[in-house]
Amino acid sequence: MNKPIRRVSVFCLLLVLALMIRANWVQGVDASALNANAHNERTLIEAYSYPRGDIIVGGKAVTKDLLVNGNLYKYRRAYVNGPMYAPITGYSSQVFGSNLLENVEDPILSGNDPRLFFRNALDTLTGKQKQGGDVVTTIDPKVQQAGWDGLQGKKGAAVALDPSTGAILGLVSFPSYDPSTIAGANGDANKAWNALVGDKTNQPMLNRALRQTYPPGSTFKLVTAAAALENGNITDINAPTDTPDVYILPGTNNVPLPNEAGDTGCKNASLNTALALSCNTVFGKLGAEIGGARMLDEAQKFGFNNSSLTVPVGVTGSNFDKGMGQAQTAQSSIGQYDTRATPLQMAMVAAAIANNGSLMQPYLVSQERSANNSVISQWSPKQLSQATTPEVAAQIQTMMINVVQNGTGITAKIPGVTVGGKTGTAQNGVNNSNNPYAWFVSWAKAPNGKQIAVAVVVEDSDTARGDISGMHLAAPIAKAMMQAYIGG
Repeated sequence: MNKPIRRVSVFCLLLVLALMIRANWVQGVDASALNANAHNERTLIEAYSYPRGDIIVGGKAVTKDLLVNGNLYKYRRAYVNGPMYAPITGYSSQVFGSNLLENVEDPILSGNDPRLFFRNALDTLTGKQKQGGDVVTTIDPKVQQAGWDGLQGKKGAAVALDPSTGAILGLVSFPSYDPSTIAGANGDANKAWNALVGDKTNQPMLNRALRQTYPPGSTFKLVTAAAALENGNITDINAPTDTPDVYILPGTNNVPLPNEAGDTGCKNASLNTALALSCNTVFGKLGAEIGGARMLDEAQKFGFNNSSLTVPVGVTGSNFDKGMGQAQTAQSSIGQYDTRATPLQMAMVAAAIANNGSLMQPYLVSQERSANNSVISQWSPKQLSQATTPEVAAQIQTMMINVVQNGTGITAKIPGVTVGGKTGTAQNGVNNSNNPYAWFVSWAKAPNGKQIAVAVVVEDSDTARGDISGMHLAAPIAKAMMQAYIGG
């Protein structure tokens, strides 16, 4: 072979080698980045070329895939009872992406999870169509329906937990939306999306149960009661406290902390009576005496200031301020000032008290399964913290039962069932200029040992301002959810 031909051959060989290296680089090193590129439509087209797995509630799928055989997409996501389950499922849209379980559980639902590799490989060898796996939730459909029905015509949220495991039994947010309306890639989906994001008044896509925080008002007094008992400020829940008729916030220029209902017998009231009557003076004074550092420690044991909580969906952290003075601590100890909580957080407070002080990690997914129903993963209950001692929890249970039997929570009574609760009416706006928030947190235990903890907040309704209270608005919803689970 002469020299020129040899040079050309070597050059051609180098070109072929360069092409091979580049092809392998693109398919190997660059593959993930290319797949994740927002402008790469092939990934999205492939994702909707076969059915996604289902999200399961109570043994039944609340999601489905419609065969549409469009120009780009073969399937489109749809939802059963979409508005009721939207705070759980979220949406999976060909145009607008995904959120909530549709997003965090996408590897299983899409069938691309590495744990499904052998299943997918077998389907490829046998010529079967690729199929996503299923996600089994902890939601009880009866509890969910009861919360949904109770919030009709209102604006708010409700969360129910199994105190002994942390399983989320109900997760309701109202107003809501139908994820099916934004799942496709057409003009109707665009119109529906624009209408939803443009509704700034109702915010139907806001997950109020997990992502919205509110001042918890008097429901936070449960945390203050735990701190007072743990730190020895109270040794007998039925003994009189040293509480004046009018409590002046320490360090202020004679600023009083009033009781909502005026003179209701709160002067020197015992802790038990003060919780039943929801005395601001008793709990505000206790909070100031306990001190900001110890109140902060107690709040954090119940889950406040935890910005990394997932269920597995991300949850907005609830807040109890650090470094406050006595006056601010007093206000924070009755659930005002900067104290804010999600409905999930307050359900966690009730659940920890019901579970003898042990706070379990809340969770929404019990199982992940492959398309042939083989279990890929199974959730095991985990303790998040020891929020308070069993002895203190038992005393607070006694006081919460008194609230329902003789106090502001009487509308939550269930015949034949032990129910404990705490109402709250939280100030809203500058100088409480807006309608207050109505809260109720509770737990119920049936004779057979079955138990449930519930938190309900109503942020707006057609109720006259003077009639807004946790007793009238929130407690009946909590009662319905508890009854749906344990009967009575």
